[in-house]
Amino acid sequence: MILPLELEDLSYVVNGRTLVGPVSLRVESGPSTIVLGANGAGKSVLMRLMHGLLNPSSGTVKWKGGDAGRKQAMVFQRPVMLRRSALANVTYALEVAGVKDAHSMAMEALEEVGLARLAQRPARVLSGGEQQRLALARAWALHPDVLFLDEPTANLDPGATREIEAIIRAFDAAGTKIVMSTHNLGQALRLGDEVIYLHQGRVVERSPAEQFFKSPATAEAAAFVKGELPWV
Repeated sequence: MILPLELEDLSYVVNGRTLVGPVSLRVESGPSTIVLGANGAGKSVLMRLMHGLLNPSSGTVKWKGGDAGRKQAMVFQRPVMLRRSALANVTYALEVAGVKDAHSMAMEALEEVGLARLAQRPARVLSGGEQQRLALARAWALHPDVLFLDEPTANLDPGATREIEAIIRAFDAAGTKIVMSTHNLGQALRLGDEVIYLHQGRVVERSPAEQFFKSPATAEAAAFVKGELPWV
């Protein structure tokens, strides 16, 4: 297990504008963590900093034992599909990670997300919900300790959203640590064990989900929960 993940005085600045920070927090294994906040709060940037896709302007990102390697995965709001079949998309990810018997493991992953019947279909002709399930299959096949999810259902209809949430719960039940950003209060309630509330790039509140929604401790979070801040 590569956790805990520790962020120390983390900031990300672009053209003199601070998008995130300073942020200091510790992410432990176990219950799912929801990064909640209005659009523009810095959720996606924070997720990319934690995953390692962005380098901080200042501060540090530290994993237990150093390099996280293949023990973490990330699924984005708009998944990137390779110009090949659904099966080949998953197989390629496994081969890059040096996994043996990639083909059979890829098929198992597609079965887990309900896409086995579409294994040979070109990934780029799949529906939005199917593409997101395929992105989750690529992550599932790697058995990550930590799965970062950046607004994974933001562009999906209610039916596809329910399917994705069911897969996320399966990851959680299998022992993968879920760290997910969303601006959707209902989704945060359904999937979150704890909430990190981000406002203008800074963590202003962190608490168990039930406590957060019942009695927010900060004015910013209370306004968001009451609908006084936009989340769509």
